[in-house]
Amino acid sequence: MSQREKSAAFRALHSRAGAFVIANAWDAGSAKLLTAAGFEAIATTSLGFAATLGRVDGTVSRDEVLANCAQIVQATPLPVSADLENCYAREPRAAAATIALAAQSGLVGGSIEDATGSAAAPIYPFDQALERVRAAVAAARALPFPFTLTARAENFLYGVADLKDTIRRLEAFADAGADVLFAPGLTSLDAIATVVKAVSPKPVNAIMGLAGKTLSLAALEDIGVRRVSVGSALARAAFGEFLRAAQEIRSKGTFGFANQAIPFAEINAMFKRPRAG
Repeated sequence: MSQREKSAAFRALHSRAGAFVIANAWDAGSAKLLTAAGFEAIATTSLGFAATLGRVDGTVSRDEVLANCAQIVQATPLPVSADLENCYAREPRAAAATIALAAQSGLVGGSIEDATGSAAAPIYPFDQALERVRAAVAAARALPFPFTLTARAENFLYGVADLKDTIRRLEAFADAGADVLFAPGLTSLDAIATVVKAVSPKPVNAIMGLAGKTLSLAALEDIGVRRVSVGSALARAAFGEFLRAAQEIRSKGTFGFANQAIPFAEINAMFKRPRAG
């Protein structure tokens, strides 16, 4: 399947009735497993990839991230959209340059955040955040295929529990041409429903898999959410199981964890499965 065909398939997922889950991979192997599990599209996770390098989230370079994205794209026939963090630049045109590079790596979608990466001032001022999204939209529209741009309002992830400002930002991002809107960190169904209503008919991404968030896909679908991601949850689950197994060996001298491990032949078969397209 060509990049243009993948991009069209990805857009179609957002426009059909109901909600779909876009599962987050952190490397080529996890992408292959998610493909085998039957997902229809894949996103990446910045924390998951950073962990594979033994590093903290937010400390990986753009070149490293895009090289990893290219490997994920090659590992699966599914459309892949990337967690591009704040597009690795403050200035709007510099941030937008990441979108063109993302397309060159084979991605058909990606996100831009209004988080600065600075603890002192974690969220860009409204006007600067909007200019960054406008520049990213322009870069996406200049591509020879429909790149699906997700604009993220990060207030709630950084302790700024201001739903009014979050909605103001998302509405502005939608008006600027963003294809999908996302406010990570919202924990209540009512808050998510308010966001969905505010930016309709643009699709909204909700994130599940965070501690204490037990909303179901059906409940999110009922309030109009179109896409559900899981962020770093699958990566953290995988690393958590690895650590529990290691602790069992170290503290108990037993190996019961192996009873729950994927059989050698089964995982080998998944990785040998030929790619479609």
